[in-house]
Amino acid sequence: MLAKDINIRDPFILHEGDTYYLFGTRAKNFGVNVKGFDVYLTKDLKNFSEPKSVFEDKGYFFENSTYWAPEVHKFNDKFYMFATFTKPNGLRGTYSLVSDTPEGPFELNSKNALTPYEWESLDGTLYIENGEPYLVFCREHTRIIDGTVEYIKLNKTLSQAVSEPVTLFKGSEPFYILHPDNSGHYVTDGPFMFRTKKGRLLLIWSTFIDGKYAQCAARSDNDSITGNFIHLDPLITDDGGHGMIFEYEGDLMLTFHTPNKTGYERPVFYKIQDLADTLKVIK
Repeated sequence: MLAKDINIRDPFILHEGDTYYLFGTRAKNFGVNVKGFDVYLTKDLKNFSEPKSVFEDKGYFFENSTYWAPEVHKFNDKFYMFATFTKPNGLRGTYSLVSDTPEGPFELNSKNALTPYEWESLDGTLYIENGEPYLVFCREHTRIIDGTVEYIKLNKTLSQAVSEPVTLFKGSEPFYILHPDNSGHYVTDGPFMFRTKKGRLLLIWSTFIDGKYAQCAARSDNDSITGNFIHLDPLITDDGGHGMIFEYEGDLMLTFHTPNKTGYERPVFYKIQDLADTLKVIK
């Protein structure tokens, strides 16, 4: 099947061997009550396999749980999935799952959410700095109006947080955010960390700009997760976002979903340029 035939949100690519593994949120019903996640295999980013289930809920989560934004990272020779589910208190949070292979099956690795229990959080992504694992995630706007991007340190089995969360920035802070979305909130979602060829630490994330879903970027002022993040010009402003960056045959690629409309979401793949201090999308 072709990318245009794949109805997922929040695409994430893992490259292992000669295969690229595409994960994402089952977009039907916006990921609610779909019970799991799939993977699509490709070698050329054009022709994809039919979906193969990599996780089906076996009673870990509530009947009405969300199943959002799976991304898979290789760490210490195992494959760890980070995904958003509903906690026992009814609020969303990021959990980790683990498998011996990218094709699963993935089993629950964290007994509890890695994100704070009393927060509504989503879209956790793994980031490694100086050998130490961190989870970068978003505290949702749903309960605090002005959403944030946060990080928290993890233990070496990626099964538990071992620090308090630290706020990187609020959704209202970027210079291009002139007003909240239609609900009066400031949205933050889909963070992903990337280090440029000159060692600059970038963070890409998504929000709404003038009513349209957008792919944004920020840069750490000390090239560490501990820095202050300076907001850069948005990468995509025409109703696409929740992206990530990977390499394909020597090219740097950005994948994200567009449009941000239930039933129509598809993964797209654009080349991007690493300009050392920022990124440029090549359409």
